[in-house]
Parts: sequence; structure tokens; C-alpha cells
Amino acid sequence: MNNILYLAFSGIVYMVAVWYYAPRRVSSAQFFNGKSSNDAEPTFWLLVASAAISWIFAKSIVNSAALTHAFGIWGGIGYSIYYISFIVVAITIYFLRMRGGYRSLPEFISTRYGGLCMKLFLLAVVIRLFNEVWSNTKVVGLFFGDEGSGGYWSAVLTFTLFTAFYTLRSGLRGSLMTDSVQMLLAAVLLAIILAAIFPAFDGGFPVSTDAQVAGGITFALLATVQIASYGFHDPVLTDRAFITNPQRMLKAFTVAGLIGAAFIALFGLTGLYARTIGFSGGNIMASIGGAVALPLLIVFNVMMLTSAGSTLDSTFSSTAKVFALDFSKKTEDPTEHHIRWGRIAIVAIALLGNLPLLSLYLGDQVGPAIIKATTISGTMIMGLAPVFILAFIRRAGALSFHLSFWCGLTLGVLLAIGALPELFALGSGKYALSLGVNLYGLLLCSALYIGGSYLAPATTNTARENK
Repeated sequence: MNNILYLAFSGIVYMVAVWYYAPRRVSSAQFFNGKSSNDAEPTFWLLVASAAISWIFAKSIVNSAALTHAFGIWGGIGYSIYYISFIVVAITIYFLRMRGGYRSLPEFISTRYGGLCMKLFLLAVVIRLFNEVWSNTKVVGLFFGDEGSGGYWSAVLTFTLFTAFYTLRSGLRGSLMTDSVQMLLAAVLLAIILAAIFPAFDGGFPVSTDAQVAGGITFALLATVQIASYGFHDPVLTDRAFITNPQRMLKAFTVAGLIGAAFIALFGLTGLYARTIGFSGGNIMASIGGAVALPLLIVFNVMMLTSAGSTLDSTFSSTAKVFALDFSKKTEDPTEHHIRWGRIAIVAIALLGNLPLLSLYLGDQVGPAIIKATTISGTMIMGLAPVFILAFIRRAGALSFHLSFWCGLTLGVLLAIGALPELFALGSGKYALSLGVNLYGLLLCSALYIGGSYLAPATTNTARENK
């Protein structure tokens, strides 16, 4: 009981700090574009901090520790590779903006491939945003009690309501400003955690078996393949690629990606520490923190709040933009009317996004099936890679989009339901089949995209890219 009180107090301190930095009132431009009160773009380091911390979300920290625990150092390295998505996204969007003057990815897709393709893309985006809510609030709740307990639900509801409330008031500007303090806090907490666990490695890191190393390398190769598409369906990342000039964005995203990768790889060392304390299941973060001392458990708790909060407020602000601007093809000069619709969208996703947490009451089979059915995996969106990266093929139109998009989605669904044979596996371990499907699938999606450009070449909507 005393532990819960200490954790609750640390949560209050976190909320006070974030509340202090969140703007009280913002204009429509600030709400959607993150500009300052004097209409200035976000600075270089503000964009770096915001982009990096928005992807250092609670679930990613847990995944990094769990993968390193399972595969050794290659598990953490593999997960950190996903942060190279920043650079892939930055380079691609840089050329889209410089050659076509596009102001968002939905605008590009609508212009190049048509309105139906834009709606399909936004549907994938909305599902991604939906999953960001429950996957982060769940990690926070588990620090305050077992799944389904009073402490668990109290933490989930309090955290969701607090984050939604300050985002309702300040939108993307509030997300950017709070991201800066959250990034600084996360860096300090990581240093404390590493200082606390490193004495356990005096005799060297725990030795991994050959099978664990091979499995970890396979996972790292899977991440390397998936970064071609992974970042494009996450508006938390891509929205930030349009709020400063292209040159600043490209540099900031490159730095943010490297910082994020280093952060995740270093935090993955906690998974090796979990091996030294004999962790075998349950809440890996709480187990690691509690194995050292209560103060470190509190540090881990604040780390989870910081990482989850930075992602959740970005999720809410991106949701506001998707429903108030992107679906209506509004790319500039938003008004108070758009802010009202954006706030309605925030309230809706804050409520709906936590519904999958109720799956624990639906039985061992029904609950997990609901979550699995609503998750768009990195495999399912592999078809987005050619849509953006091969956009320089100007004859590619709607058919190219559909062939690539539906091919990736079909392969992802078949993989998820276990309908693909081991014949396609590459490497070894639990991710071998995923690696093979993603590599062959990416090549197939790219071939279909190129083939579509010859079967039904685009004849319109590319003039702005030909200038």
C-alpha cells in the first residue's frame, strides 16, 4: 500500500510539471501547426526533442527490455533500428515538399492517387492512433495494480483524462512544449536507471545462447526491412515533418532518430539486468525497479508516465488534425470551427481508445482476438513503402497505390492468422517467418506498384511535381 502511495505522489509531481509547461490558450495555427505565440516555427532543438520523445513511448520501452531479455543485446539493437524510420521519413518527405510543395501526406496521396486512396491511408492512420491510446495507458495502469484492479483503472482513467484535458486546450503546440520537458526528464531518468543497474554487470553481460543471438539478429533484420514503410502510417511522426522548413526538418529528424535509437538501445540493457535477477514473466518494468529498491521503482514509474504522456498527447493532437483537417482536405488557415471538431475527435478517441482494455473481461480467447483484429502491424502496412519512396515514378497513379497497398495488407493478415507456410521463413527463431514475408512482400509490393504505372499510367495530378 505504501508503494502505491509513493507511486501516486510521483505521478502527481509529473502532472504538475507537465501542466506548468502546457500553454493555456492557443490560436488555431498553434493548435494544428505548433507555432509560437508570435507565429514562429518550432526551433530546431524543440523539434528534435518532440520527435524523439514522441516515439519513446511506454510500450516501446517495455518492448526493448523484453526483447533484450529474450535475445540478448541484439534484441535491443533490433528494436532501436525502428528509429531509423525517422531518417527514411525525413528524406522522403523532404523531396515531396521540395518538388511538389505538399503540406501533408494526405494532401500528397489525394493529389497523386485520388480521394479513395487518401481515405484508405487515413483509415490505416486512425487505427494506428487508436492503438496508441490503449497500449500506452495499459502500461501506466500496470504500475498501480494488477490488470483489472482498482488501482489499475484509477491510473488509466486519471492519466487519460489529464493528458486529454491539456491537449484539448493547446493541441500540437501544447504537445511540443510538454515534449521538451518530457525529453529532458526521460534522459535524466535513463541515466539514473543505468547507474543503478550497471554494478550488476561487473562480471560482464549475461551470455546469450547461439539460438538467442540468431533470433535477435533475425529480429534486427526484420526491423531493417520494416523501416521502409513503418514511419509513414504514424502521424505523430509525419505531422511534425511539415511544421518547419524542409531543411530544418531533415536535420532535426536525423538527429532525433539517432537520439531515439541510442535511448532505446541503452534502455534495452534493463532486459539484461532482468536476466541477472531471474525475471521469468509478468510486469518486467515493475520487477526490475522493485528488485533494486523502492526509489528505482518510482523512477521507472515516472519514466513510464513521461514516455506514455509524450506519445498520448501527440496521439490526441494528431487525431484532431486527421478529423478536422485531413479528411476535409483542409491544408491551411484552420479556424476555431476546425478546433472544435478537433476537440470532439480528441474526446472520442480518449474514450474509444481505451475500450480494448475491457477485453480482459471477455475471456481468454475473445479479448486477445479483439485486440489482434484491430492492430495494423508493420507487415500489414508494408505496401505504403512504394507509395511514398517510389513517388518519383510520376506515371504511377491510383492502380499502383491499390496494388501495393492491398498486397501488403493481404500478406499481413495472412501472417497474423497463421495462413502462410514456413517455406517463406528466413533466419531463425520466432521472427523468421515475419522476416521472410516482409522481405519478399516488400519486393512484391514494389513490383506491383511499378507494374501498375505501366498498366494504368497517371495522366493528371502530377503537374505540381513537374515544375
